[in-house]
Amino acid sequence: MDVMPKWADVVLIPLVGLIMAFVLSGLMVWASGQDPWDAINLMISGSLGSTYAWGYTLYYATNFIFTGLAVAIAFHARMFNIGGEGQAALGGLGVAICCLYIPWPHWSLALIGAVITGGLFGAIWAAIPAYLQAKRGSHIVITTIMFNFIAAALMNYMLVGPLKPRGAMEPATGKFPEATHLPTLHDFFGVFGIEWSKAPPANITLLVGLAACFLLWVLIWRTRLGYEIRAYGHSESAAKYAGISPTKIIMIAMIISGALAGMMAINNVMGEAERLVLNNVEGAGFIGIAVALMGRSHPLGVLIAALLFGFLYQGGSELGLWTKIPREMVVVIQALVILFTGALDNMIRMPLERMFLALRRKRIVAEG
Repeated sequence: MDVMPKWADVVLIPLVGLIMAFVLSGLMVWASGQDPWDAINLMISGSLGSTYAWGYTLYYATNFIFTGLAVAIAFHARMFNIGGEGQAALGGLGVAICCLYIPWPHWSLALIGAVITGGLFGAIWAAIPAYLQAKRGSHIVITTIMFNFIAAALMNYMLVGPLKPRGAMEPATGKFPEATHLPTLHDFFGVFGIEWSKAPPANITLLVGLAACFLLWVLIWRTRLGYEIRAYGHSESAAKYAGISPTKIIMIAMIISGALAGMMAINNVMGEAERLVLNNVEGAGFIGIAVALMGRSHPLGVLIAALLFGFLYQGGSELGLWTKIPREMVVVIQALVILFTGALDNMIRMPLERMFLALRRKRIVAEG
């Protein structure tokens, strides 16, 4: 029997960690000579106070949805995929090739092509470490970390060589054709008569991310393959006894993980920049780890955690722009949220478990 109810594990523990992170962050802001309440109000208004602010928050959140889901599916198979950064970068390469070299007549067809190529490039990049673990015993953490560096080197080569337009100095591809440009949320909401700011880069990739959340939920909790992935993640020996192939689960889970990470490029490469630039992932692959941890590897939890980190990114940008709080302090605040909601989970969990156990004993005594 579980010590804590399910809702406490899913909601209460992350909420307590989040409160602790914000309290400590407020103390640090106060120690730096700034008013914590003013900082909080600026973060809220700068990330949620207008459609302009929401546009940037949702743009960042969309990136984190894909990388968070990528880490989550690997977690269910008891694997720690730290290669989301490299897989997203290679996904960007696939999206760029798709948009530059295929004459798409309409953005809707280009979007389907980008989903396929971005996911395929990310899946291939994740399949190599998966094979090394399944067949050679190499640890997935080490290989995925190293493949991030290989991906960075490969991207650098492609953007200063084969993909760089003649005469250009910047390590980037040329602009994608107009037929591949995705509608922004301004265009999307305009169809329904809702006013939305034109400036933010948020685009309909958000809808693809929401669809990915739903489809991953169906896969994990409503299919036989999802059951096998979860069974293997809970106990490898029991899964083997039940006839589940570890090689099959490792390969499939990592291929899906890499495909999800690669699909992030639809948002930042095709949707926002409309070209491929160097370092386009900007750490979203690593943030996905914190998003998956905070979301308890559940697609709905990942979605909520991605929105939180989108809020932190956009709100942090506003703090750096309009206050004297240094950008490094904003990074520290983000790190504290990751620390308390992820790494220090047991520090929060153990006192809460003791509290719920004491309440259960008291209820049993009261009942007789």
